[in-house]
Amino acid sequence: MTEPKEPTTGPANRWDRRQLLTGALTVAAGVLVWIALTLPAEPGRLYPSSLLRIPVEALVLAGLLLVVPTRARTPVAIVGGLWVGLLAAWTAFDLGFHTFLARPFDPVHDWPLAWAGLGFLTDASGQAVAVAAVVGVVLLALLVLVLTTLSMLRLAKVVARHRRQASSVVAALGAVWLVAALVGAQLVADLPVAAHHGDKVQRVGESLRDHRAFAAELAVDEFRDVPDDELLTALRGKDVLIAYVESYGRDAIENPRYEATIGATLTSGEQRLTESGFEAQSGFLTAPIIGGGSWLAHATLRSGLWVDNPRRYQTVLDSDRMTLNHAFQRAGWRTVGVMPGIFDDWPEGETFGYDEIYDRAALDYQGPRMNWGIIPDQYTVAAFERFERSARDRAPVMAEMPLLTSHNPWTPVAPLIDWEEVGDGSIFHDRPAVGPPAEEVLRDPERLRTAFGHAVAYSLDTLISYVETYGDEDLVLVMLGDHQPSPLVTGDGAGADVPVTIVTGDPALLDRIADWGWHDGIRPGPEAPVWGMDAFRDQFLTAFA
Repeated sequence: MTEPKEPTTGPANRWDRRQLLTGALTVAAGVLVWIALTLPAEPGRLYPSSLLRIPVEALVLAGLLLVVPTRARTPVAIVGGLWVGLLAAWTAFDLGFHTFLARPFDPVHDWPLAWAGLGFLTDASGQAVAVAAVVGVVLLALLVLVLTTLSMLRLAKVVARHRRQASSVVAALGAVWLVAALVGAQLVADLPVAAHHGDKVQRVGESLRDHRAFAAELAVDEFRDVPDDELLTALRGKDVLIAYVESYGRDAIENPRYEATIGATLTSGEQRLTESGFEAQSGFLTAPIIGGGSWLAHATLRSGLWVDNPRRYQTVLDSDRMTLNHAFQRAGWRTVGVMPGIFDDWPEGETFGYDEIYDRAALDYQGPRMNWGIIPDQYTVAAFERFERSARDRAPVMAEMPLLTSHNPWTPVAPLIDWEEVGDGSIFHDRPAVGPPAEEVLRDPERLRTAFGHAVAYSLDTLISYVETYGDEDLVLVMLGDHQPSPLVTGDGAGADVPVTIVTGDPALLDRIADWGWHDGIRPGPEAPVWGMDAFRDQFLTAFA
């Protein structure tokens, strides 16, 4: 009986395996390049059908590889691979910006935001995590560039070996792309079949032209030459506090899920303020940003200009623009910035018109760390009262105060305690914060939204309680959000509107803004007027001049 033979692994089998591996690598290279060029830039459009689009960049690169001389094919493939990798990285940045800031990435203006994000990550998670994140991002970017370049080199060889077939495919796909572009053919989520990255180039051009347009706006200021004794005459003798509630957007007061937290706080707070002799009116402002970049919103309100990117911010700093702070300063107020989020030197403060800046160190908080903000809002407001308003024989004070408890990640939240107990903040060692650790909340969108509601309610309750406790006829509170939270909280399409409220114990002041059409109370209704945040400075200076 003949013994069965072992399978042979001769040259033919080895050649078959090599062909199979070569084919698999070629397919992988093609898929990688195709995905890099068709990946949507918005999270809400991430559907498998997006890969059915035809990217014009792929057709252009394939056409170049078909027509260039043999000696130029490799350089073209390398440059093309790097270009595809850069487009993929750009799309990844767009996805991140849309997820957290509800807008695309601006390669001209947005790099300073990377430093701000790194600072937040360092404070929230420590330097080691921040360094690891930077290294990881750099390595991932390099890996993408290497893979797309290697893929283009492999595809260039395939095109060279199969010129006739490649030409036919490019011609056919080019015809389909052209027809789809002319008729506006679309897939799901309004994605065009004729894909291209021309919008990225267009955004760069718009960003480069932006500086000249903004400089022209900056040169016009009808309040620059108003005499000092004619500024803010209706507010003479009043202490004015402009308090930003971080992430307090329109969604916070109109989304039913927050009615039990934020809504209840506003309802009870309005009743308490009325019983204490205070009146309020409210409207909406459209912020220049969503999800982050609070300092851009603050600069917009101060300057009366639309400051939506770091370059505009720096341009305002380099100018002699009269900010709200300057107006109060010129009219005789002591101007202060209560800035618990400032950790280092902040030379902008003097430029913006502050006589005194209470940064994190100057606030001298001795309590426990509370999420990224570290200092509970109640301590921040109490410190302002102790350092400024309780002083005797003083000039009226105008203060700008961003509150940070409602800053991402919105947990844990300190309890609101009796104001007389706040002291140097050490009391909070014995009054622990409430809420799960930030790292747990950030992994769960539902818990994240719940934490957001509690944090904003706490910040609002802090301001309402402060007015109840320390307010009088000479206190004017301007309470507003700086921006909507990120789409992780609101979902897509929530807009950029934020509530703004003026609270006062002097009814005559609200008479001066009667023509604004704002709604009575601290909660604006759906039909309340909406202004751009850049309109507030001029409206305010006009009403109280």
